[in-house]
Amino acid sequence: MNTTSSSKTARFLLSIGALLFMSPILWMALSSFKNKLEVTAYPPKLFFSPTLDNYAELYNNTDFALFTWNSLVVAGCSTLLGLAIAVPAAFAISWHRLTWPATVSLFARMAPGTLFLLPWFIMFSSVGLAGSYTALILAHTVITMPLALWILLPYFDATPREVVESGQIDGCRSGTILLRIVLPMIYPGVVVAAIMSFVFSWNYFLFALALSGFETKTAIVASFNFIGEGTTNWGALMAAATVIALPPLILTFTVQRWLVAGLSVGAVKG
Repeated sequence: MNTTSSSKTARFLLSIGALLFMSPILWMALSSFKNKLEVTAYPPKLFFSPTLDNYAELYNNTDFALFTWNSLVVAGCSTLLGLAIAVPAAFAISWHRLTWPATVSLFARMAPGTLFLLPWFIMFSSVGLAGSYTALILAHTVITMPLALWILLPYFDATPREVVESGQIDGCRSGTILLRIVLPMIYPGVVVAAIMSFVFSWNYFLFALALSGFETKTAIVASFNFIGEGTTNWGALMAAATVIALPPLILTFTVQRWLVAGLSVGAVKG
C-alpha cells in the first residue's frame, strides 16, 4: 500500500515538474494563436479565440518557407557529413587507442564559435562561397562532428575487440568490419549522435547569421526579422518560434525509443 502511494506521489510530482518544464514551450505555442492585442495583453489571457493570422502572415508575407527549407538542408547535410567523418574517426581512435585526435576534437567542441567565425568568413569570402549552402554546411560540420565523435567514442570503446579481430582473421577489410560488424552493434549511439547533431545545427545561430545570404538564410536567423527597433511583432515571432521548435520535437518523439536506449547505454559504458 505504501509502495503504491509512493509511486502515485512520485508520478504526480514528475507530472508537475514536466508541466513546469514545458510551460515556456506551451506558452509560446498558445501565443502564436493569439491576435495582436491578445498576445501583448496584461494580465495574459488564458482563454481566447484562436486565430491563424500569425501563421498566415508568416508564410504569405515573408519567405519563411524558404528559410525553413534552408534550415533543413543545412542541418541535414551537416549532420550526414559530420557522421561520415565522426564514425570512422571514432572507430580508428578507439581501435588504435589514440589520444591526440580525441584531444583536438575536444578542443574544437569546447572552443567558442566566435573563434572560428572570422577565419571562416575571410576564407569563404576569398573563394566566393560566402552566403552559400557550402559555407554553412562546412561551418556547421565543424561544430557537429566533434559532438558526434564524443558521443560515439564510448560505444566503440565498449565493443569487444575480439569481434573486430575475428573479422580481420576472416579477411575483412577495416571498412567492411566497421559497416557490417561494428555499426549494427552500436546503432543506438549513431541515432543519438545524429539527433544531437541535427538539433544543434538546427538551432545554431552564429554561423548562420554571419555566413548566410538572403537565399540561404536559416529560419532561426529569419525569425529576428520580426524584432524591430521600435516594436516587435510578437504574434509572428511566436509563430516562427513554434515552427522552428517542431522538427526537433517530432524527430525526438519519433525515435524516442532508440534515443533513450542510446543515452542510457552511453552513460553506463562511458
